[in-house]
Amino acid sequence: MRDPEAERDSIGSRKCAGKTRMMNRNASGRRTKRGNARDVRIAVCAVVVIVSSLHPAVADDAGDYFETRIRPVLQQHCYECHSAEAAKSKKLKGALLLDTREGTRRGGETGPAVVPRDVGKSLLISALRHESFEMPPSGRLPEKVVADFVKWIEMGAPDPRDGTTATPHGSPIDFAAARRSHWAFQPPSKGAAPEVTEARATWPRGEIDRFVLARLEAEGMQPAAPADRRDLLRRVSFGLIGLPPTPEEMDAFLKDESPDPLPAVVDRLLDSPHYGERWGRHWLDVARYADDQALANARDNVHAFRYRDWVVQALQNDMPYDRFLRLQLAGDLLTEPVDDYFGRLAGLGFQGLGQLYHRGNFPEQVMADELDDRIDTVSRGLLGLTVACARCHDHKYDPIPTQDYYSLAAAYQGANWLDVPLAPPDAVARHARFVEETKQREAALAEWVKSRGRQLSEAPLRNLRPYLDEAWRVHVRKSQNQPVDEKAVAAEKGLTVHFLSRWVQLLQAGEVGKERVPLAGWHKVAREAATMADAKAATIDPPAPLATAADDLARLAVTLAEELARIEAAHQQALAAAKSDEERRKVVRPELSMAAKALQVALISDGKSPLAIAAGEVVGLLDDAGKREHQTRTADLEVFKKTAPPAPPLAHGVAGGGNAMRIHVRGNVERKGDLAPPGVLRVLTSGPAVDAAPAGAAPATPRFNRLDLAEAIASRDNPLTARVLVNRIWHHHFGRGIVSTPSNFGTLGERPSHPELLDFLAVSFMEHGWSLKWLHRQIVLSETYRLSSKADPANMARDVENRLLWRWSPRRLDFEAWRDTVLAVSGRLDRALGGPSQPVDGSVRRTIYSKISRSRLDPTLATFDFPDANVSSEKRSTTTVAQQQLFVLNSPFMIDSGKAFAARVNAVGQNDDERIAAAYRMAFGRAPTEGEREIGRRFLSTATTASGDMLTPWQRYAQALLASNEFAWVP
Repeated sequence: MRDPEAERDSIGSRKCAGKTRMMNRNASGRRTKRGNARDVRIAVCAVVVIVSSLHPAVADDAGDYFETRIRPVLQQHCYECHSAEAAKSKKLKGALLLDTREGTRRGGETGPAVVPRDVGKSLLISALRHESFEMPPSGRLPEKVVADFVKWIEMGAPDPRDGTTATPHGSPIDFAAARRSHWAFQPPSKGAAPEVTEARATWPRGEIDRFVLARLEAEGMQPAAPADRRDLLRRVSFGLIGLPPTPEEMDAFLKDESPDPLPAVVDRLLDSPHYGERWGRHWLDVARYADDQALANARDNVHAFRYRDWVVQALQNDMPYDRFLRLQLAGDLLTEPVDDYFGRLAGLGFQGLGQLYHRGNFPEQVMADELDDRIDTVSRGLLGLTVACARCHDHKYDPIPTQDYYSLAAAYQGANWLDVPLAPPDAVARHARFVEETKQREAALAEWVKSRGRQLSEAPLRNLRPYLDEAWRVHVRKSQNQPVDEKAVAAEKGLTVHFLSRWVQLLQAGEVGKERVPLAGWHKVAREAATMADAKAATIDPPAPLATAADDLARLAVTLAEELARIEAAHQQALAAAKSDEERRKVVRPELSMAAKALQVALISDGKSPLAIAAGEVVGLLDDAGKREHQTRTADLEVFKKTAPPAPPLAHGVAGGGNAMRIHVRGNVERKGDLAPPGVLRVLTSGPAVDAAPAGAAPATPRFNRLDLAEAIASRDNPLTARVLVNRIWHHHFGRGIVSTPSNFGTLGERPSHPELLDFLAVSFMEHGWSLKWLHRQIVLSETYRLSSKADPANMARDVENRLLWRWSPRRLDFEAWRDTVLAVSGRLDRALGGPSQPVDGSVRRTIYSKISRSRLDPTLATFDFPDANVSSEKRSTTTVAQQQLFVLNSPFMIDSGKAFAARVNAVGQNDDERIAAAYRMAFGRAPTEGEREIGRRFLSTATTASGDMLTPWQRYAQALLASNEFAWVP
């Protein structure tokens, strides 16, 4: 039986209707006092609004929660006895139907199974807990699963089922009608920009503005006034590179007397290496980038950073978006010549960095879950569709039947997630040959050491009696507390002290142990004889019984030595007779007789045997000639290792795939249905629909691999790809997409606020070579982008959410831009590009280079709403809670930044007035008002450095500016 918790977690990890985060929560703002100086510091910070936040609590969308946590469990464990299908087959139990909302709430013979928001009256919970009935009868489900049902009922038992049972194969879909009925499935058309009134005819700078203005005029609204130059420069700088303008850049922009200085600034920012970092981070959210896997024992993706660096580089170079997609989906399958293996293959991390699970006892289930992760990321990230909802049943809202899920999944069926070398094949082969030869040479050296150790161990076998006698004498003296020098004894008798000491240790042990039974007789007699011997005597000779036992053991040892010699000779003869390396590898050393093998274990081969030698001890026991030979062999190996060719860098990637899949009925890998014809979603094609082939039949269409998938997605004929990307870019520039659900363009997604504008930009984007930088220029140079954020009461009354774009919507910086800005303004930012990820705490690099964990997200990142890297994220949440404020006040990061900022300001100002002015220019790009100057003067003149707080007044003042509301917001 499958593990229901594992199945619930894996299937439930796919989000059917997109993911929403918790709404903003308010914080009390209470803080802990830390001395008078800390009070002053807090008082200064109270003047400004602190940027901050708590660990973002994730609240699943209600319908999404049912689809991912509840329905899969009901299907797997309940429908067999409690569904319409069970009723038809006369297997219905207790008149209870759990496959519809109405049936679940009506219940069966004993009452309602689910009473929304009343767990106590919901019989389903007591049944799952095995308190009343025992459901499922096969065994109680894990506590986590039961807890999910409890939470679901406490939420009000949201259930999107409309009263009919969802089945793996629903009613036939009229795909042609579906394309006609929903805007996103229709090809985008590039209509002419609309006309605007003569009174505003000079306002638009381009087509974007004409579409926006026409919509505003239709609603009787007017756009806001233009933003001032300071706000505009900060806005575009944060928007394109995620960093503020320097004071020098601000001065130059404000003093520029040209009619429009913004285009030159935009070109400079798009050429900046920091542009790729800023927009690369946005894409990594979509790609669910992470530096590890969320397994029971988290495993690092040690090469993950290469995909991140590839994304940054590709965007920096303005790689056409269609090629950007092809390389991520099928860079290894492209047939064109390769001159840059990093550029060709590192993008495969889009898939190679996806979820990987422990195979365990259910490898097929795990592989299905891994495949589902790729389908979900590709469909939501690139197509804006929740295709993963069709894994278990036909999509409830969009024209995506279960068959289409498995048709699309064929591109990944049979794929292997592996490390891909980023080098030419000959270089890879050359390094592989070197590695193999190195292993062979190391193995040969290890075999030589092992052989010499075997010789050293076997030598005493032919002369064992002196070791037994001297070991007994040393044991006698030691047991009677007489001084004894084992090394001197060994030297005098011509013995090896290593073996003598081990025989002594064996005698000192209370028993020989089961591995050394052949030594038990001698050991017993020797221990008894030791109690009767006189250690003070000049000589201690073994008594007759002990001498007899020693002779018997010595004779057995000689017999073993002779048999070992015969076996070794036979083995060497077989090796010499072999005609190839392959034959030599197949030569097996002959086996000892059972009696000899037992004696060999007792004397030599077990780690605690008296004649055993650990591998690390062999060299020290060799004679001078042997040591010189070992030194020569080791030196030869080291010389060879220095000839190593460069190891090719590796990236996490993918190989293979493209095999047709059978439909998993209700998502159950153990219930195979018909064969799904490989291919793209039928609603996105104009050809005739192809039904699944019956079990045993061949697929109705040719093989469909990842390159076919890439071509279908990156095609200009695909109605979704360009729209989804344009909308994502728009979303990051304006804080809200033209479609406000960037990863869901389906029926449940929001309709576009400006559909004609979205289509115009999508078609124009493709016409201009899928250039992202072209698209950025069109947006940020528009008059719409340059609007002031000032609120107009009349417009606010009609469009408080600013869906119609009558003004610029001010918004808070995301954590990466805010943290990078703190580092930049304080003069601490390390602007080096690329390389392995580092923990965010303690690093002064840009935040894109911070390590992202799926299993345990860094607490600092979690505090500031960083998205869950286990799934593709469409947009960031924004919370304002106490933990963020505490971080800004007390974290080492902020304290160190405040110190550095104060030092930077002090270096450019001669007095407090000059320093205050410099601080405002660096932090906000403006001069302070007279009131702000006065607040600063008053604080700096009255604050002191109290015991327990080693920050100076200027350091506290500098930190307060970094913590201010203005510092964290884009106006």
